[in-house]
Amino acid sequence: MQTQKEVQPDKISEFMNQRIDKALTYRWYIFWIFSIQYFILYFHRVCPAVLAPELINAFNISGTSLGILSSAYFYPYAFMQVPMGMFADYQGSRKTATLFSFIAASGAILLGLSLSFNFAIFSRILIGLGASAIFVPAMKTFGAWFRGQEYARVSGLFMAVGTIGWFMGTAPLAILTQMFSWREIFIVVGVITIVLTVLTWIIVRDRPDEKGFPVIVEQKVSSTEKKGGGLRLVVSERNFWFIALWFFLRVGILFGFFGLWAGPYLTDTYGLTKFYVGNILSMAPLAIVIGSPIFGYISDKVVRSRKKILVGSSIIHSICWLVLLLFYDSLSVAVLFILFFFMGMMAGAPASVGFSMIKELFAVNVVGTSIGAANLSGFVGGVVFQPFIGYILDSVGRVQGMYPPSAYKFAFQVFFGASLIALVSVLFSKETMNRDC
Repeated sequence: MQTQKEVQPDKISEFMNQRIDKALTYRWYIFWIFSIQYFILYFHRVCPAVLAPELINAFNISGTSLGILSSAYFYPYAFMQVPMGMFADYQGSRKTATLFSFIAASGAILLGLSLSFNFAIFSRILIGLGASAIFVPAMKTFGAWFRGQEYARVSGLFMAVGTIGWFMGTAPLAILTQMFSWREIFIVVGVITIVLTVLTWIIVRDRPDEKGFPVIVEQKVSSTEKKGGGLRLVVSERNFWFIALWFFLRVGILFGFFGLWAGPYLTDTYGLTKFYVGNILSMAPLAIVIGSPIFGYISDKVVRSRKKILVGSSIIHSICWLVLLLFYDSLSVAVLFILFFFMGMMAGAPASVGFSMIKELFAVNVVGTSIGAANLSGFVGGVVFQPFIGYILDSVGRVQGMYPPSAYKFAFQVFFGASLIALVSVLFSKETMNRDC
């Protein structure tokens, strides 16, 4: 009997280790289901640029109407970030992602079947509404399945996969349109999304214990009722606003420059062809794909810090803008390639670390709300910077249909100033990473 009593704890320990190993494998199934959906999300975000001629011909619309159709995705997506975070906190990520993924799938199929412009707008709104429930629930779920020292790497890889969808929505999509109609493409994407929706319900679990696995991450819970709810907890946290401002400025710069005005700058100032402009602009998403997991790894394993990554990348980002400001009309094509690569990396890739910082500021039952609020801050930055920079350029005026280099210099002064404010903002933030986690 004595021998049996001594062996029994060893068997229990071996059983628990096996369950933990299975949980560590299972979590990657969850990761890839969310990542593929995030990939499709990015595809929907950028595909109208390539499909513009087909959409204009199909619905007999103007360029302005095309812009309305494209933007119909962004408004529900941005508006729903905070509500989606609250929904994920209170109803769970699995239920939230499953329901809204089905809405996104329905929107994609309906867009492919649309016979009128108004119905196409409605379908695009459904896509944006459904897509709004991927990023925040995914980041919340990762927090329960991946330990603190893994989180930035995992979220960085997650964002990298999404950014590959940015690529797929450009040149590869143009190739696909030569073999399939745009309607067929949207219908197929919708069907794929339905499959992912079913897999989300079957496989995804908010926490390991819901699948019968041991808890991987011990998570604290806050009493949101006493303080008026999760959103009030978020907005009352002083350090949240430092990172939210950083997101507002960095994402605003990324969308404002690379998302709109970088192309006209290269064309107006240097007279580059579309081939060179397209290739130089591709440096930004390429840098984000490469840099996101790298920054996450450095944060988790090398410097074991969130703040150092944000401060260091913000310094380099400001230096890049200073170089572009000082030599705005005299850079070689080779330097433009290199500079745009580093500008894109420093503006977009550290986002995974920024979201890790947001997550670590709050208890588990407020994480969805906090990440949604931070993500909204970035989208608002993009909405503000694009027209504001256009206003700056218009204040100088066009010369023979093009903005002169002096106009872009004025705009770059704004971008440089914004990068400095972002740097100051993270300098005031506090370190959130627990080095013992």
